[in-house]
Amino acid sequence: MKALKYIIGGVAATVAVTYILGYDYLFSGISKTYLKGKSSAYIDDGTLFPSNIIATRTPKLWTEDPQYNQKKLPDLIVEDLKKSKTAAFVVIKNGKILHEQYWDGYNQRSPTNSFSMAKAVTVMLLGKALEEGKIKNIDEKLSDFYPDFRAKEFGRDVTLKNLAQMEAGLDWNEDYNNPFLPNAKAYYGKSLVKATFSRDFKEQPGERFEYQSGSTQLLGFALRKALDQTLSSYLSEKFWIPLGMEQNAKWSTDDNGMEKTYCCIHSNARDFAKLGQLFLDDGKVDDQQILNLDFINQMRTPTEKSKDIYGMGFWINNDNPIKHYYFLGLQGQYIIMVPEYNMVIVRTGSYANNPKNDRGRPDQVKFLVNETVKFFS
Repeated sequence: MKALKYIIGGVAATVAVTYILGYDYLFSGISKTYLKGKSSAYIDDGTLFPSNIIATRTPKLWTEDPQYNQKKLPDLIVEDLKKSKTAAFVVIKNGKILHEQYWDGYNQRSPTNSFSMAKAVTVMLLGKALEEGKIKNIDEKLSDFYPDFRAKEFGRDVTLKNLAQMEAGLDWNEDYNNPFLPNAKAYYGKSLVKATFSRDFKEQPGERFEYQSGSTQLLGFALRKALDQTLSSYLSEKFWIPLGMEQNAKWSTDDNGMEKTYCCIHSNARDFAKLGQLFLDDGKVDDQQILNLDFINQMRTPTEKSKDIYGMGFWINNDNPIKHYYFLGLQGQYIIMVPEYNMVIVRTGSYANNPKNDRGRPDQVKFLVNETVKFFS
């Protein structure tokens, strides 16, 4: 009996210390992963978090290419997709759906987590807000929206462009495995303000490229303040509806309704492909320009500080013989644009060990580009 009291007391003390130190989000993380047989975040976890709806209005299905699903993928591609636990693989060519294939019970309507592909979507919202004059210019400072940042060393100088280009100098360790680092707190915590506004800046902004989820989340907060509406509703009005998305999507939020702008748009592969097609079409849907071409070119132009691998929200590979740029999310979520072949390639899935040997760029992206283009050309 005495031993039981000690155990209960020890557990209570541990819980109390955890809350005092600000690690209470760990309990949420454990309940959403280990207690569900998972070891980390996963593509089907959208129902576990609060979310805002990204509504569509008049769904428009993809036009099927005359060769739609007529050719069986080569074994080399199929083996790679199966090995990497792919859920969906979609190929769009010349604005028409050419191939789609699903595994492990997923289908055309299955929503999966975008993870960090949402970073590029957040940058798209920045472009639209600039176009509409809701934000004056891309060099506006974060501290213009949140004056408390003026008190932080280097914080007063951080611009929206710094945040979009991952050159903010934020003190943020982009580690997805350590539960005590900022990504886990942002993902599983109740408040994104607590997770991000508490971080300091470690160096002068604009000096160095460092990929950080916290930077995109801070950009999201500035957008939210400038727009005076949820980012989900703005995304719906400016992109989801004009693109004729086939389904409503969801954007995970914290407990205060703030979107996790560094991740977590839950949609299907066919609709993700429409985001890629928008960029191949230079921001146009039919005859309507829904995103400014100058801003699009900023997004897909690699920066000097990133050593030519990142623009604004997009990863870029212009040193591959077949040039491409892409939305990239954890565990291998890709929307890949291949301009020379007017092709969009979407791959979603749950591969936890995806090698990134190409200067932070996944090897699989280059493989899929080269092999898919070869097969469908």
